[in-house]
Amino acid sequence: MPEHALDEDFWTLEDYQRGGGRISAFVDHVRRGASIAMEDENALLVFSGGQTRLQSTATEAESYMRLALTLDIFHASTSAGARVPFHRATTETSALDSYQNLLFSIARFHEVTGRYPSQITVVGYGMKQRRFQELHRAAIRFPVPLFHYIALEPPATGDEVATAREGEFTNGYKPYTLDLYGCHDFLLSKRRSRNPFIRFHSYHASAPELRGLLEWCPDDSQVIYPGPLPWDVFG
Repeated sequence: MPEHALDEDFWTLEDYQRGGGRISAFVDHVRRGASIAMEDENALLVFSGGQTRLQSTATEAESYMRLALTLDIFHASTSAGARVPFHRATTETSALDSYQNLLFSIARFHEVTGRYPSQITVVGYGMKQRRFQELHRAAIRFPVPLFHYIALEPPATGDEVATAREGEFTNGYKPYTLDLYGCHDFLLSKRRSRNPFIRFHSYHASAPELRGLLEWCPDDSQVIYPGPLPWDVFG
C-alpha cells in the first residue's frame, strides 16, 4: 500500500540499512530512473537485484518494480485518462552485487530488446559513483562518454554520511580495486552469501556475446577482459 512505502517495517532490510533515510533514497532512485526512461522513448529501465534474503521470496528487482507500481510512479495514461501499463521497464532478477547489477542489466536489456545498449545511465548512491565509473565500467570496457551516473543521496546526518562513505570505501571500492570482477576470496564469499536459494542466471544463452565476459575470472584479478564485446563499435 502507498502509505507503507516509507515504513521500514514493511521492508526486508539488513541492520545497517535501517535509518539514515535509506528507504526514502530507494524511492528517489526509482522515481529518477522512471523519469529518465519516460522522457526517452528509446530507453529501457532495468531494476536489478536478485533473491538475496533468505527471509523473502521476492527479488530486490521485483521489490523495486512493485514499489514503482504501488506509488504509480509511471503514471501512464491515454488521452481519455485511462491507465495503461508502461512497457519500457523490466526486472533483472539474478544480480548479487554491484558489478553484476551493471553487467546483468546489460544482458537483460539484450533479452528484452534483442540488442545491446548504446549508452548506459546508472542511478544510485553518490558514495558508489567512483565504484561504478572507475571500476565496474572499466571492467566491462564500456566507453566513458556513453556511461552516465546519476548520484542521489539519502537525507542523512553528517555522521551517517561519513560512516556510510567509510563503509563503502572499505567494503566496496577498495575490494574491487583488488578484484575487478568480484570472483575471488572476499567478494566471492559475499556474492555466495547473497544467493541463499542457489539461483543461476540465464545470460550465457540469452546474451551469448557476453559469454566470455560472464566467465572471466583471471588468476591475476586485476587483468581486464581482452575479448570482443558488443559495444566495441561505440568506442
